Amino acid sequence: MKKISITLIICLVSVLAKAQLGFNYAQYDLGISGTFNRAYTDAETIKSTHSANLHFTYNYTPYLNYIAEVQLGKLAGGDSVNTLSGRQFNNHYVSVTFRAQLQAGEIMDYSNSRFLNALKSLYVSSGVGVIYNNMHDIHRSSLYIDGYTTTGLNTSSELLIPAKIGYEFKLYNSYNEPAIKLDIGYQYNFIMGDQLDGMKVGVRNDGFGQFVIGLKFGVGGITSYRKDIPYMQ
Repeated sequence: MKKISITLIICLVSVLAKAQLGFNYAQYDLGISGTFNRAYTDAETIKSTHSANLHFTYNYTPYLNYIAEVQLGKLAGGDSVNTLSGRQFNNHYVSVTFRAQLQAGEIMDYSNSRFLNALKSLYVSSGVGVIYNNMHDIHRSSLYIDGYTTTGLNTSSELLIPAKIGYEFKLYNSYNEPAIKLDIGYQYNFIMGDQLDGMKVGVRNDGFGQFVIGLKFGVGGITSYRKDIPYMQ
């Protein structure tokens, strides 16, 4: 009798596990990203730089995510020799941001459409953060106009508003859970100030754009979702 009961329990557990196959996901991700940056500031010449990001994600659902991120990198621009203003900067910055990310799969029914299945991991994201600016190399004076100098700070902190659009490619484990995610997107950071380049000119705030490539790894807190998560075959 005991053997029969144990067998029934095992069968029941197996059935329940199979019933959830494709609906489970990790609530927490750890990830790293790299970015290619272009700063839009008071320095006339735009240059490309890079940064590295470390982020932690709380997945409220597979398609609604809350992300805390620390970013370290460089922003640069200007040309002290070949521009009339002489403006040039090299900013070694650190930023901390918090973003909410909404993927299309949260708000649409993709169960019977291959096309919508392909779109369900498209996302938009925004939030708030702080950037800490540190000028390692800066030129504010013109070589060609006597006495022409731009004012500014060598170190500063400013509020930023990140706005991102992208796509999250999900890679599944043997239980059809999204275990690894490849994130490709573009993020523009609106700076609520004018010291990203260490120079204050005019009334327009600074900003910088980033092309982002990252990886996320599920690290636990397995729970279930109301819809099937894997892509339609």
